[in-house]
Amino acid sequence: MITSTMRALTFSGPSTDISRTGVTVLPTPLPGPGEVLIRITHAGINFKDVMMRRGDPGYVPVWPVIPGLEVAGVVERFGDGVDDLEVGMRVAALTNIGGLAEYVVASQALTARIPDGVPSAVAAVVPGVWTTAWLLLHEAARVRAGDTVLVHSAAGAVGAAIAAIAAAIPDTTLVGVVGAASRIEDARRAGYQHVFVRDGHLVDAVLTRLGGSGVDVVLDPQGTAWLDADLRVLAPTGRVVLFGNASGAPLDPLPTGELYAGNASVGGFSIGALSATAPTRVKRAMEAVLSGIAEGSLAPEVTVAQGLDQAAARQQQLADGSAKTKHVISINA
Repeated sequence: MITSTMRALTFSGPSTDISRTGVTVLPTPLPGPGEVLIRITHAGINFKDVMMRRGDPGYVPVWPVIPGLEVAGVVERFGDGVDDLEVGMRVAALTNIGGLAEYVVASQALTARIPDGVPSAVAAVVPGVWTTAWLLLHEAARVRAGDTVLVHSAAGAVGAAIAAIAAAIPDTTLVGVVGAASRIEDARRAGYQHVFVRDGHLVDAVLTRLGGSGVDVVLDPQGTAWLDADLRVLAPTGRVVLFGNASGAPLDPLPTGELYAGNASVGGFSIGALSATAPTRVKRAMEAVLSGIAEGSLAPEVTVAQGLDQAAARQQQLADGSAKTKHVISINA
């Protein structure tokens, strides 16, 4: 039953810790045209939450703010023009903001039915993490059979999803880069054949292991901090895709001369921006991943924590770099 108020995790202002994070009672939103009201059963915890909490530019429209970019739940109500969803249907949705709450309004264009047999806790990590990985491989970088792909933050949630989805691309070689030696085994378990620590020896170590041939694709969520190394490890006509800015530091201008000299290309990817300009492509990727899970070819691993009160601690683990698993918050389950 829809209630007039709901509980939601909120950031009251920018902070590097949980001191300005709390659970508050707010009015339950109502869907407008083309929108659906979802009673959330599970919501994913993501590094974007940390970036919002820090107040990184472009992530918070106004304070206070409800974080949470991906959810699974049940359709409670929908607005005019919604023609492919029904009340009571289990769905997953990319919300971009507002997902760590008991209810959220999502766009129909970014909401997909959860296939039978797919647990809602697993479906909750599809709209953000796994859809990002699918789009990075198949659309942003357009990885081809036989490519060698280097992935920064390989032991993280997106890194693990990239490895799992890339397994279906024939003859790919996966090179993982991690921030600390303690994460090497995590990346290897995820499916990376070669794993290196991100340090001053990275380029030489990778090129030596690959016999000097370089890599065809680099997927990098570190902003431009490691772009010089990315270009040095890139094979001719290779491509770098930047898909985040984990440190929050200002981005450097692109080294145009190096791009010409190396016959290299650099692109950017933001699932939030793509969901605004091409939602159909995002939803198609969501549905592809959900189908893969239903068929058994993909198997996201999640750790479920009970209740919104647990969300702040899980976000802090991401901020500290101590998270070893993909966390999902159970809310109305």
